[in-house]
Amino acid sequence: MPWALEHADGSWSWMVLLASLVTQALTASFPICIGVFFTDLQRDFQASNSDTSWFPSILGSMLQAGGPLCSILVERYGCRVTMMLGGMLASLGMVASSFCRSLSQLFLTAGMITGLGMSFSFQSSITVLGLYFVRRRPLANALASMGISLGVTLWPLFARYLLENLGWRGSFLVFGGVFLHCCVCGAIIRPVATNVPETKEDLLPPSKTPAQGCLAVCGSAIQHHLAFDVLRHNVGYCIYTLGVTWMFMGFSLPHIFLVPYAIEYGVEEYRAALLISIIGFCNIFLRPVAALATGRPYFAHYRKYLFTLAVLLNGLTNLVCTVSANFWVLVGYCLVYSLSMCGIGIFLFQVLMEIVPMGRFPSALGLFSIFTGIAALISPPLTGFVLDTTSNFSYVFCMSSFFLSSAGLFMAGGFYYLQKKDQQGKQPKVEGAISETSPMQGPTQKGKDNPKEQPSPEIVTSV
Repeated sequence: MPWALEHADGSWSWMVLLASLVTQALTASFPICIGVFFTDLQRDFQASNSDTSWFPSILGSMLQAGGPLCSILVERYGCRVTMMLGGMLASLGMVASSFCRSLSQLFLTAGMITGLGMSFSFQSSITVLGLYFVRRRPLANALASMGISLGVTLWPLFARYLLENLGWRGSFLVFGGVFLHCCVCGAIIRPVATNVPETKEDLLPPSKTPAQGCLAVCGSAIQHHLAFDVLRHNVGYCIYTLGVTWMFMGFSLPHIFLVPYAIEYGVEEYRAALLISIIGFCNIFLRPVAALATGRPYFAHYRKYLFTLAVLLNGLTNLVCTVSANFWVLVGYCLVYSLSMCGIGIFLFQVLMEIVPMGRFPSALGLFSIFTGIAALISPPLTGFVLDTTSNFSYVFCMSSFFLSSAGLFMAGGFYYLQKKDQQGKQPKVEGAISETSPMQGPTQKGKDNPKEQPSPEIVTSV
């Protein structure tokens, strides 16, 4: 175990925040620029739309589904080593993909290897914020998520410039060098002293049969690293994971189909591409303001409901695209969409940190990422099939609206039910405690034991 050099909420925490911001800009937003190379890849490999669309689908799903392996590496080697390893894998995959001669090779290199490397770096950058920040954790998560907005704004422009000058193979080679910056960001992270207790696995006693003992140990390790214990005993985590998984079935659809939809209905190509940049550019300024507002203690108990409200608003906003494809109508849609996307971005992982103790957060994030990765893998091909069958983009945005709106309502209802259940469970305990202590206290002066005048007890939780 390395010696702790830094403390949570210290001065070096802001350097770690900067490293997390850059890492998220390099990794989480990268799949958005793949659409720039879609036509060239389809032409060079003589592939159909459905075959080529598996490339961004595999890349996006690996970015999410690599979570369990990332959680094992984080618990064993720490966020620093895991982030640097992720940068090396992502770079290796992109460099190798520039020499691919078939789509299957591209799926393996730029899809699986690069996606796995980005998953290591991205999810390590999220976990390390929970260790370095305690009092300002909501603000730190929101500021770090600005990196995704920066990436959404800059990656497509950078990819278009490289494609026009170097072709897709030269662009992928340059991307390999860019991803090495994740190693630099990982080097900034230092060991930190935290109050998170080290959790040790309750291993079963050795069995007389070696095979049975090995299976028991493997089963215990899998249960620990995949957070199955959290899934069984934490109902709030179950509700949140199911809701966000259902949300991801529709969340990425506007990012993929907004530009083709605008071009299909007569919007010029450069103006259609500008729509995605508007969403990313607005989030650069919206997220810090929203973080400062919602980071106040007053909002601490309402962040879950603010997240569900943002998901619901995001789903309802997509119905605008079914009404009109006028450019200025779509600009207004992007502005409102940016507001709801801002709420989803700053609360997505913050709510998860509040539901799950930080000691189990890496494993819980890994299982959470598996479910969202499956949704990210299924959603684009399913929507493409619907679009090929109907040739109507309205169905795409209706599907997105349905998934998001229903997910928001499900999570809001689930959280409200758990809150009421907890309040009803605490009330009998409080009444029982009062009935036990009241006969022993005897007469007191008026107002001495008035509950309004007594200071409320502080609840100390481990980080």
